[in-house]
Amino acid sequence: MTTAIELVEKLNECPPGHSHWNDFEEICTEILTFLFVPPLRNPHTQAKTYSGIDRRDAVFPNWEDQGDSTWAKIRRELNAKLILFEFKNYDTSDVGKEEILQTKNYIREAMGKLGIICSTKLPNKAAHIKRNTIYSQDGTVILFITTEKLVEMLYIKERGENPADLIMDEIDKFYLQHE
Repeated sequence: MTTAIELVEKLNECPPGHSHWNDFEEICTEILTFLFVPPLRNPHTQAKTYSGIDRRDAVFPNWEDQGDSTWAKIRRELNAKLILFEFKNYDTSDVGKEEILQTKNYIREAMGKLGIICSTKLPNKAAHIKRNTIYSQDGTVILFITTEKLVEMLYIKERGENPADLIMDEIDKFYLQHE
C-alpha cells in the first residue's frame, strides 16, 4: 500500500509544464483518492458529458449526506453530490480567468456547487475576481489547492487527522475574502 510519504515524493518528482500534465493529473488523482476514499467514492476520471464536448479531470461522488462528517457538511452546504477536481500543471503561466470559467462550465446543477482546481502555481488576481463573480451570481464555490496544500493534507492524514478539514478551512477562507 502506498504511503503519504511516497505520494509526497511522487508529487515532488513531477516536473511542472504541459509535457507532464498527464503525470500530474494521475498523481493528484492518486493523492486525492488516498486522502478521501472513503468516505468519498472512487473518482470518475476523464469523465465526459454525453456529447463528449466537456471532459472533467476527476469527479469524486460524495454520498455523505447525514451526520457531522466534513463531507456531509460540504454536501449540505453546497449540495456537493459530485466533487469536481481540475488539474493545472503550469510552469510559466498562472491559473487565470479562463481556467475559472472552464471549471465553472464543467459544474452542472445536478453536481452541486463546488469545484476545486489543483495547481502547481497560485492563481492570478483575475482568477480570484472571476471566482468571486461566479459565487455572487449562483453560489458556486471554486477553491484553489496548490501542490503545497496537497502535501499538507498528506501530512495531516499521516498524523491520523482528517485532511478534509483543510477543504472546509479553504471554503471558510473563501467566504471571508468574498466581496
